[in-house]
Amino acid sequence: MAKFLAELLGCTLPDKGTPPLFEVRSMGRAGRAPVASLIACVLREQTASFSLWGAAPPVRFGNKITCKPDTMPQTPPFTGQLNTGSYNKNLYQTKEEGYPGLYYNDNNLVSGSLEALIHHLVPTVDYYPDRTYIFTFLLSSRLFIHPYELMSKVCHLCTEQQRLGDPQADKVQVRKIAPKILQLLTEWTETFPYDFRDERMMRSLKELTHRLASGDEIYRKAVSQMSQGLIRRLTVLSQYEEALGKINATAAERLTVLKAKPQAAIQRDLLSICNDPFTVAQQLTHIELERLSYIGPEEFVQAFVQKDPLDNDKNCFSDHKKASNLEAYVDWFNRLSYLVATEICMPGKKKHRARVIEFFIDVARECFNIGNFNSLMAIISGMNMSPVSRLKKTWSKVKTAKFDILEHQMDPSSNFYNYRTALRGATQRSITANSSREKIVIPFFSLLIKDIYFLNEGCANRLQNGHINFEKFWELAKQVSEFMTWKKVECPFEKDRKILQYLLTAPVFTEDALYLASYESEGPENNMEKDRWKSLRCV
Repeated sequence: MAKFLAELLGCTLPDKGTPPLFEVRSMGRAGRAPVASLIACVLREQTASFSLWGAAPPVRFGNKITCKPDTMPQTPPFTGQLNTGSYNKNLYQTKEEGYPGLYYNDNNLVSGSLEALIHHLVPTVDYYPDRTYIFTFLLSSRLFIHPYELMSKVCHLCTEQQRLGDPQADKVQVRKIAPKILQLLTEWTETFPYDFRDERMMRSLKELTHRLASGDEIYRKAVSQMSQGLIRRLTVLSQYEEALGKINATAAERLTVLKAKPQAAIQRDLLSICNDPFTVAQQLTHIELERLSYIGPEEFVQAFVQKDPLDNDKNCFSDHKKASNLEAYVDWFNRLSYLVATEICMPGKKKHRARVIEFFIDVARECFNIGNFNSLMAIISGMNMSPVSRLKKTWSKVKTAKFDILEHQMDPSSNFYNYRTALRGATQRSITANSSREKIVIPFFSLLIKDIYFLNEGCANRLQNGHINFEKFWELAKQVSEFMTWKKVECPFEKDRKILQYLLTAPVFTEDALYLASYESEGPENNMEKDRWKSLRCV
């Protein structure tokens, strides 16, 4: 994970008549960003100060933080059983009303002991935790306690405090608390379903729901619906992982065939399959949105998990990882970058290479207009790889004005200020969208991870008194919840199976193979390149 994280930190279109997100002016050649990997720029800037333009502001402890319930992932309340008029009134309890060990500033929960925060999660007859708190605590608690341990404590508190399953318990009181407990479990299973890939989680869930279902028929039906929904989500995830494995196996097999018969090369290229940038950008958006949709919010936390300093024996999440969709999404970004570079270096004729470059510039522009910034950056990254950027004769045949504009929009200077401005515009367009096509927001993912990483590293998980720094986790939850909104958008474009198959499985060159193809297209220009060419030809 440490190696992956280091690499990570360093590393669909609106109708053709729809105006782009922003009108930008062309820059002169002197204003063009240096031809270098923009992903590498993320790493170079990681020690610099930054501000989260277009995202949550930097954490300022002691100041008021407002967390609006409607900005967090929501689960509809258990129909007919909760008094919706008072459902969310408990966003923050006062210190005197809450469980001992919780601390507030301006009526905002800012810190507390783990035990107090767990008690704050568990509903009672007169109290149900606000959904913002549920999401924030379930997201961040895994830094301090395993999800299965948390579930066990919740089950214990619900069973002991409310006397669930006790034949002598007040049936009226049980009817009041049961729907609230069911609602909490529904929130958990819908927002963090991957937690339940752990058999220990499922055992605790089954035990608690069995106690709830032993009452009225309505609770048995609700428990059945919740369980079926959870099983359905976990089954879909397993099917997705299986399909992803087959796609990767096919890509590896085609690469093996290519290596065995290098003279045959690749009989087809992307332009021979589709020469319309508009359509290719749509298919890239299909892939992006599908892969985004499977990333669980907890994966952002598990990427940075460390040992809890108060428990030397506990590494709270990395020992039992439930999903790797975040890493798979980063792998897709890298694949797309290398595919772009491969498509450019593969043709033998300079004119054809220039045409491919211009085609991908147009695809990138269409991705920008969609709001698909991840594919946009992957394409720019591929065109800025050294084997491509060194093809000076080829680039001399390319009309680069549009490329200059795209590079300007994704310029890493000032902590990607231009990109963050464009992201804000896309987000605003999504909020006020009149069509599904305008709702698409696909962020430059590596930068999103970087923002979350710096938030995690820049603020301590615990305060000096040992309490959990909950103010930090409000900020973390706000960033992750925005991502949760973006990933729920369904792609409105029609799928083209042939294009999708090519994008996902076409063989891509390794870095060495790219350099070799580049040198064969345009010979080495200096002794260093000549030596490298000789060594590559001898392999």
